[in-house]
Amino acid sequence: MRAAEHVLCYLRGTWNQTIRFSQARDSHETPNVLWGWVDAEWAGDIDTRRSHTGYILMLNGGPISWKSRRKDNVSLSTSEAEFVAASQAGQETIYLREMLTDFGFSPTLATPLYKDNLTCVAMSANPVRRKFFRHIDIRNYYVLELILAGFLKLVPLRTHKMVADALTKSLPSPDFIGHSQIMTGHASFAARVLRCVGG
Repeated sequence: MRAAEHVLCYLRGTWNQTIRFSQARDSHETPNVLWGWVDAEWAGDIDTRRSHTGYILMLNGGPISWKSRRKDNVSLSTSEAEFVAASQAGQETIYLREMLTDFGFSPTLATPLYKDNLTCVAMSANPVRRKFFRHIDIRNYYVLELILAGFLKLVPLRTHKMVADALTKSLPSPDFIGHSQIMTGHASFAARVLRCVGG
């Protein structure tokens, strides 16, 4: 089978897999407000022990930015891997917030990023115990500056509801399908989960 035939077979089998946007599809989703998920899999690559990071940012029920990437170097702890992922998502969040402002939808609140690593969330809320995280490179504290400036907020979420897992690791088929439906806007996450911290 030639490459063109493979592409046509793929398109025929996935014609209904689209990204769906809607404005305030349910009563708990505010229009034109940015939010998302961020996650990391620590030392997931068995050959290099590098971590994998992933984030997805949503607006009006659908994704507008996402990334899934293996890190360039080895993280010394789960917390470091999670902070790197949050830093990368934070940089993209700032860019998208500025873009929304240019379009006349200036964000007034911190952008919530849902995260299933409680250590990372706790450190972002109370960075006093930094001496226990000296091994984390200074650049990874960028996320703390964003939180203190009121641009970003890390919100705890139970692991089984972490949609960004689909970007960082292999999942059982039912979990992957469920997460991908939420990521593409075909299943509502906001009404059930976003209103209750921790899922």
